[in-house]
This record gives sequence, C-alpha cells and structure tokens, in this order.
Amino acid sequence: MNKVILILTTFALLGSCKNQKAEILQKQVDQLNEQLSKTQEANSSLLDRMADLSIINKSGAESIRSSLENLNRQNAFIQDLTTKIHEKDSINFALVNNLKRSLLDVNDEDIQIEVRGSAVYVSLADDMLFQSGSAQLSPNAKGILGKVARIINDHDGVNVLVEGHTDNVPISNTRVKDNWDLSALRATSVVRELQRNHEVDPARLTAAGRSSYVPRGENNTSFGRAKNRRTEIIITPQLDQFFQLLEAPELMD
Repeated sequence: MNKVILILTTFALLGSCKNQKAEILQKQVDQLNEQLSKTQEANSSLLDRMADLSIINKSGAESIRSSLENLNRQNAFIQDLTTKIHEKDSINFALVNNLKRSLLDVNDEDIQIEVRGSAVYVSLADDMLFQSGSAQLSPNAKGILGKVARIINDHDGVNVLVEGHTDNVPISNTRVKDNWDLSALRATSVVRELQRNHEVDPARLTAAGRSSYVPRGENNTSFGRAKNRRTEIIITPQLDQFFQLLEAPELMD
C-alpha cells in the first residue's frame, strides 16, 4: 500500500531528519492503522454476507481471504514499527533523567539537556571545558565528561556525536587557524577523553566541527556570543532495529 511505502521512505531518511520525523511518522502510523481497521471490517462483513447468501465462488472467496491475510501482515508490521518507536522514546526519556541526576551539581546556566527530534542533546558552555581560544580540556571538564560517559556506557544501544561550536569572532593564533579549526579540535578533544579515559567504544563516537554557522543566540551581543560558544554531545539511539524492519520481505499492495 502507498502509505506503507511512505513509512519506509520516512525511515530511510531518519539519519538526516532529526526534527519532526518522529511526529510525522506517528501521524502516518495512526492514519494507516485507521485505514486498515476500516478495510478489515468492510472485507469481513462482505465475506459474511456472501457466505450467507451462497453467491460467492471459491476463487472470489480465496481472493478476499488473501487480501485479509495481507492486511493482517501489514498491520503486524505497523505494530512492530510502533513498538520500536516507543522503545526509542523510552531510551531518550531514561537518558535525560539519568543525565540530569548525574549532573545535578553543574550550574544550570552552563549546561542544557533536552530531547530534540529523535536525539538527546547535552549542550556544554565552552568555559566549562576549555580556556579561551584553546582546545585543551580543563581538569573540571574531565570530571563532567566522566559523568556523561557513565550514562553513555550504561546505554549500549546509542551512538554519540560531539559537535564543537564557536561564535563569529575570527580567531587565528599559533595553535588554531580559524573558527573551523577550533571547533573541530575541541570536538576531537572531547571524543578522545571519552574514549581514552572513560572507555566509551570509539565505534560509537563521531567528532564534528560546526564553526559559527549553527548559532543558538545573536552574535551581535556578548550574551548571544556566549551561548554560541559551546560543545554539544548528541546521543542518538542506534537505528539498526529500523533498518532490519526495512529488510523484511516486501509487503504486498
């Protein structure tokens, strides 16, 4: 059915659409569930009427029965898909709660923990982790990252993307070439710390530099620039379970 194909297409794009995809998919699942329910009721009623009136031949009955079996398979697929979505949401809820408990002693102004789309974002102010213009972690940063690492290690079904962000004030010194360089070096510093000192599996880690091009505040004020100088640790449930569903035998139209 066309709407089943839409669901499969939506999940093929999960890696790049971080926002709104869960909400859109849930609406599609609800709509398809409603359509399947109505079709099943109509076909069942038709079978009963034809059987009572003895006006259906064997071939026609088998055709309708085959359609009903196909609808049941599609319904089972949708239910499995819905279950996986709920599991992902449960993982994110547990991650947020555990991270907030672990980081209770950290100033709320320096750290933000929230769910955006399908991922949990831990946003850390740059002065918590680094000296100005430097990619070397401070002793305080290592303690904070250790707490985050414990939560990551407790959830082996998640991947971790570390993004470095800067404000738009150009930087160039003997240690870094520009804001791109600084943001990337800071991300790799965090990744190395998680791997080397806190035993996070490096296969689950990705480092990325975003420079000043994904701001959270206005760069024309000191307050806005401070918000933009940050490191984000983005924790995402692995998508293997969804891709395995896509590899299942193709459903009939």
